[in-house]
Amino acid sequence: MTAFSWNWDIFVLVLLALFALSLIIFGVLTAYFGSNKSRIVGGILLVVGLLLGIFVILGSSDVFKVSFITEVLEPTVFYIIAAVIGVVIGLLVFLGAIMKT
Repeated sequence: MTAFSWNWDIFVLVLLALFALSLIIFGVLTAYFGSNKSRIVGGILLVVGLLLGIFVILGSSDVFKVSFITEVLEPTVFYIIAAVIGVVIGLLVFLGAIMKT
């Protein structure tokens, strides 16, 4: 039996990338739908998210010695696609079971 080795660099990169993505999305929504002060906060969130995202993509090979595109982004996309397919299959089985009753 082999021991599970945890790659902390990839964990931190995924965490930072998702944090940047959420800041970008929430910043755009807040800047668009907010009032005066909320729009300013939304703009700040958007800028911070963009800067963090640029750091994660461009600085990942220098700081973490990990290629963001090949070692983080590609596997993440495959895992998300697999998770969505699994959820859709589960939902279809659930709906089929309910419709039969």
